[in-house]
Amino acid sequence: MTRTLKLHISPCPNDTFIFDALVNGRMDSGALSFEASFADIERLNEIAMTGDAQADVCKVSYAVLPHLREHWRVLDSGGALGYGNGPLLVAAREVSPRDGSLRVALPGEHTTAHRLLKRLFPPLTRMEFCLFSEIAPRVAAGDFDVGVLIHEGRFTYQQYGLHLIADLGRVWEETIGLPLPLGAIVVSTKLPEAVQREINRLVRASVEYAFAHPDVSADFVHAHARELDSAVTAQHIKLFVNDYSLSLGSEGRRAVAELTGIDDPHLFVE
Repeated sequence: MTRTLKLHISPCPNDTFIFDALVNGRMDSGALSFEASFADIERLNEIAMTGDAQADVCKVSYAVLPHLREHWRVLDSGGALGYGNGPLLVAAREVSPRDGSLRVALPGEHTTAHRLLKRLFPPLTRMEFCLFSEIAPRVAAGDFDVGVLIHEGRFTYQQYGLHLIADLGRVWEETIGLPLPLGAIVVSTKLPEAVQREINRLVRASVEYAFAHPDVSADFVHAHARELDSAVTAQHIKLFVNDYSLSLGSEGRRAVAELTGIDDPHLFVE
């Protein structure tokens, strides 16, 4: 008998690329099937934090993990972590990222972008949270002095006349010397341990399938992407889906511990 699990991910190209094979029946998932729902990353964080009974597997920001340890564990596979892929701080004019008077737009209170900005540039305290896709146009319109861009926004901000103030990922790498943990795939602790491990195996197999057949997921990716330019989605996938998506490894786990303050091997499902 097949067990259907509720999978909550973002509509961003890295997630749809990773999960295409698993969601769309391109691989044998045995006794498990996955029903996907899509939401903005901050909404996904909220789903996980509230312990939504309908969520079995969920994409979240690594920054929110301290709030999730009782009910969720992190899959070793499927996440977004790496070098050169951090959020970007942008503005319409030259400003200093240490100017505490600046009005800052962020893509969510519980996002890695928020945690990273507070850690790297503590003077920036005048923050407001809005949908990630609204940030670039609102900074360009003068609603904010600076904005932190994630997902496709980091590839398209120049179209709005904005320029880079700081690459938060690069600052993290230069300061910490580890890859930046952005998004994790978590699994509910209500599921039996054996099922948790099987989910991790299947997610890794789905990533492997995506790497082996990179063009197969194109329709699924573009059906959900906010930015429809094929070159942009290709850049997005190349940047955010990498060897760490197959397995965090010891370096990835050290990076997670550095960002979250959690150093617990039981947090992870292999």
